[in-house]
Amino acid sequence: MRLDKFLKTAQLIKRRTVANEAADEGFIKVNGRDSKPALQLKAGDIIEIDMWNYYKKIEVIIVPEKNTIPKKDIDKYIKLLEYKAKEIEF
Repeated sequence: MRLDKFLKTAQLIKRRTVANEAADEGFIKVNGRDSKPALQLKAGDIIEIDMWNYYKKIEVIIVPEKNTIPKKDIDKYIKLLEYKAKEIEF
């Protein structure tokens, strides 16, 4: 499954277009490298999302075969390794 589609399906980013833009702009890394939205994910990949207001590090446990994951089953597909909220300065 493509990176942008996975981020949407796993409910890590709300819309696929946002995931696509974030990857293109370098906010998303897979296995420590900048990633394109079309990157094919596999089990064991580590995704880092470094947005303006938070940082998440996630391990892909299972790549879903369908385009949806029930909210109650998300923990079967991803493992949250690290989460940091960032302070917003005005």
